[in-house]
Amino acid sequence: MEETLFKSESAQSRAEIATYLRTVADRLDADGEVTLSAGEQSQTLSVPARPVFEVKVERETSSSGAAELSLELELEWDEGASDTDSSLDVS
Repeated sequence: MEETLFKSESAQSRAEIATYLRTVADRLDADGEVTLSAGEQSQTLSVPARPVFEVKVERETSSSGAAELSLELELEWDEGASDTDSSLDVS
C-alpha cells in the first residue's frame, strides 16, 4: 500500500528549481535532515547515509499523440533505517 505524505506541484523557472534542488542537496550533504514545505503542508525526513537513488526519464503519449516528458529523481530507504545500515531492501 502506498501513502502520499507530501506532494507539491507548480510551474517554476529552471533557476527556481535549481535553487530548490541545491537547498535539498545542501541538507543531504550536511546532516541528511530535509524539510519539505508547501502552503500548510510540511514533512521532515531524516535521510540515511546510503539511500537508493533512482533517476528516470519517461515519455507519456496521450491518445491525441501529444507527448509529455518527465524527469524523476527519487531517494528510497526503509523507514527507520539508520546511517549504519549497509544494505537496504527496497521493493
